[in-house]
Amino acid sequence: METAVLAAPGADHSIWGLFMQAGLVVKLVMLGLIVASVWTWAIIIDKIIAYKRMNLALNRFEQVFWSGQSLEELYRTLSDRKTTGMGSIFVAAMREWKKSFEKGAKSPIALQSRIDKAMDLAVTREAEEMESRLGYLASIGSAAPFIGLFGTVIGIMTSFQAIASSGATNLAVVAPGIAEALLATALGLLAAIPATIAYNKLSTDAGKLASRMEGFSDEFSAILSRQIDERVAQPQRAAA
Repeated sequence: METAVLAAPGADHSIWGLFMQAGLVVKLVMLGLIVASVWTWAIIIDKIIAYKRMNLALNRFEQVFWSGQSLEELYRTLSDRKTTGMGSIFVAAMREWKKSFEKGAKSPIALQSRIDKAMDLAVTREAEEMESRLGYLASIGSAAPFIGLFGTVIGIMTSFQAIASSGATNLAVVAPGIAEALLATALGLLAAIPATIAYNKLSTDAGKLASRMEGFSDEFSAILSRQIDERVAQPQRAAA
C-alpha cells in the first residue's frame, strides 16, 4: 500500500493542488473518470446533432412521399443515394417489390411477407444505429460513482496510514488528505450524473424516432398490399 505524505497547512488546496498531492492509485482513478466524462459529453453532443438531423430527414421524406410523387419515380431518385431513416425503409421495400415482380412472383402472401421482412430489417438497422454508444452512457452512469468511491477509499486509507506514521491528528493537517480522497468521488458523480440523464433522454428520443419509422413501415406496407391486390386482380379480370 502506498503511503501519502500529509499536506502542510500552507499547501495548495485548489483542485489541481489536491490532484497533484494525491497518491498514484487515486490519480489513475481521477484521470480515468476525467477521460470518461469527456467521452460522455462527446457522445451526448454527437447524438443530439444526429437525432436532430434524423428528425429533419424524416420530416423531409414524409413531405416528398405524401406529395403525390409516384413510387417508381421516388425509388429512382433514392436508389442511387445513401439513404437513412424512412428513405432506407422505402428503398428496401421497393427493391424487394421490383425483384419479386421481375422474377414473376405468383404468391401475393409470400411477396407481402418478404416486403414486410425487408422493412423490418431496415427499421432494426436504423434503430441500432441510433442507439449505438448509448450503452456506454448507461455503463458510465452506473459504474462511475463506484469507481470514484474506490479512489476515495484508497485515498482515505493512505491518509490514515500517514496519520498513524506521523502521529499528527490536527484537523488542518488531516483535512487536505481527506479532501484529496473525496475529489475522486466528486469526479465520479461529475461523470455519472450527465451520463445517466443523457442516457434516459437520448433513449427516449431514439424510441420516438424508431416509432415514427415503424409507423411509416406499417403505412407503406398497407399501400403496397393494395397494389399487390390490384396487380393480382388485373389478370383475373382480363381472363374473365
